[in-house]
Amino acid sequence: MQKRFSEVHGGSLAAAVTLAAFLSLFPLLVALTGVIGFFSSQASDLPGEVISRLGLRGEAAKAVTSAIDAAERSRRTATVVGFVGLMWSGLGLVGALEQSLNSVWQVTGRGLKDKLYGLLWLIGAIVIFGASFLLTAGLRLLPGPAAPVVLIGALAIDVVLWLWTLHTLCNRQIGWKALLPGALLGAVGLEVLKLLGGIYVPMAVAGSSALYGSIGVVFAILAWLLFFGRLVVYASVLNVVRWEEDHGTVTAEIELPRVPGTVPVVASRSGDAVQAG
Repeated sequence: MQKRFSEVHGGSLAAAVTLAAFLSLFPLLVALTGVIGFFSSQASDLPGEVISRLGLRGEAAKAVTSAIDAAERSRRTATVVGFVGLMWSGLGLVGALEQSLNSVWQVTGRGLKDKLYGLLWLIGAIVIFGASFLLTAGLRLLPGPAAPVVLIGALAIDVVLWLWTLHTLCNRQIGWKALLPGALLGAVGLEVLKLLGGIYVPMAVAGSSALYGSIGVVFAILAWLLFFGRLVVYASVLNVVRWEEDHGTVTAEIELPRVPGTVPVVASRSGDAVQAG
């Protein structure tokens, strides 16, 4: 897997996913600002509850209070602008995911059809996320220690989401069963990232004002997204490697720029040629 990850320039593919995901956070924050504004207008002390749950104090607590007050004043405009921008940036993220998955499978995209498949994936992902929230909320109402049941339910939803992603966004249809290994790897990895994010990000927010300022939170989010991008590529690489073990490979000729005095010897999966001078 690691050899194939390097051959297809997995680090660059993961970085592209990271950048697209990071840019999509800006309209997401605008949309969340509007949503928080509506909740704040109905709640008695939303800023106090947020500050208490995150354990904030000093300048960080004041910043949260000011942000929620501003969100309440601009909630209508922020909601409309945020959701329109979120849809646009979401399609950009989907495009980066499609490019990464297609590159690992060494296939070209679908052209303009990729936009339709991306929109279809967004709709399906929203439905899956909605089912995840409902399932988690319902399991938390169970009596007794239901933490193992909640974890199993979350893993099941994650597997469905990864199967949907690997099947819909990649221009290589091989059946759902062949995608299961990568979906399992992605689901377990995502739960680990969620656990680490749930522990580290609140700590970074709480201590950001005293140490690095707001840039510390940005670094924490970028690090989380970078690991997520690599997880996407590794999940697809696992499926490709397993598929080749079961079905073999084919050899195809590639064209390279002609350079006098050099002779191409062999080319990598990404078309990089090793030449003899």
